[in-house]
Amino acid sequence: MREEAGVREQGMHRRNIAVVESAAVKGLEIEIRFLDHGAPTAKAAAGHLGVDVGAIANSLIFRAIGRSGAGRTILVMTSGAHRVDTAHLAEVIDVARIERATPDQVLKATGQIIGGVAPCGHPAPVETYVDRALSGYPQLWAAAGTVDSMFPLSYEELVRLTDGTEVEVAP
Repeated sequence: MREEAGVREQGMHRRNIAVVESAAVKGLEIEIRFLDHGAPTAKAAAGHLGVDVGAIANSLIFRAIGRSGAGRTILVMTSGAHRVDTAHLAEVIDVARIERATPDQVLKATGQIIGGVAPCGHPAPVETYVDRALSGYPQLWAAAGTVDSMFPLSYEELVRLTDGTEVEVAP
């Protein structure tokens, strides 16, 4: 966070720039809002923005473990109003189990730190699933690559931005 704050005084962080550029490739022009303080949780972000916690599009990185034991990294965009039921999601995407990624795995997959993971701007595409519960909000807010940055978008824009598969993340 200290590194991010120091860079912020000189302009956008490289992670924010990556998010803006990634969105532009998908035809989306996004406007990042910088918060006075970091908002590493959906509740904190909602409080800063004055929106319902359900309108926060959380970016969660997991490891999907196949029946052979091999794993792959996935991104789950879920509403801040509820948790991902990993057993249910594993069944939906046909894997043996889903485990939360470690902070190092998150950084390696996204180039971003926990609390600031954006739906885009990653070094390489990440297989993404989008929680259908987010469709109930006319405007969503997602992290923009750092813990003190967010940007608004619609559900349809989120699906397009991530090339995500729409799923129910809980029964």
